[in-house]
Amino acid sequence: MKALKKIVLAVLAVCLLLCCFPACSSSGSAESDKLIMATNAEFPPFESKSGDGFVGIDIDIMNAVAKKLGKELVVEDMEFDSIIPAITSGKADVGAAGITVTDERKEEVNFSDPYANAIQVIIVREDSTNNGDLTGLKVGVQQGTTGDTFVDWGNFGEVASLERYSKGFEAVQALAQGKIDAVVIDNEPAKVFVEENEGLKILESGSISEEYALALSKNNDALLADINKAIQELKDSGELQQIIDKYIAE
Repeated sequence: MKALKKIVLAVLAVCLLLCCFPACSSSGSAESDKLIMATNAEFPPFESKSGDGFVGIDIDIMNAVAKKLGKELVVEDMEFDSIIPAITSGKADVGAAGITVTDERKEEVNFSDPYANAIQVIIVREDSTNNGDLTGLKVGVQQGTTGDTFVDWGNFGEVASLERYSKGFEAVQALAQGKIDAVVIDNEPAKVFVEENEGLKILESGSISEEYALALSKNNDALLADINKAIQELKDSGELQQIIDKYIAE
């Protein structure tokens, strides 16, 4: 009888442990000492690779946020259009990759308060006489970005074809090689790419403004509140602007 009682108690203990696992996983890293950041390190000056690590505006901001939350930042590099799925599946806590706030993305994730403003611009070859209307042209974008969405929606005109690349610099290289007629991308990375590739320029017309924010799971309101508080503190102290100024010269 005692042996049977011990067996029953052991089975109950195992069941209790198994029941705890879903609860632990659903809480994400809210109780963890790590903050998992999903990014696409092909987007200077917001994020890029440097040696064995990463540098950029988003990296510095997230390090500052993680410090305020008492957590260690862990950066996971992936394709841009894999970031939101990583968040919704619980593989990452935060998406930080120059992510523009859009109604479409709001259906899948929550966004923090904006931390930076950006502009979508057009890169063309220096001999181009284009005035910002891309109608009838072959246009390159980084897949899954706001530039991709805006061109697809016809914000820059009815393009002849939309060529999607996994990395922004691949689209720029295709432009330099004459494979496409223009690239639509965020202003700050555009400046870097044009500086590094002779024979290209950014059009002064045809730009569209946007806001950057951090993307989080819709099931993690506590983390969202903590991050918004941290962002506001960084704004109030001037540290956030210092980070931006470090990478972007006025």
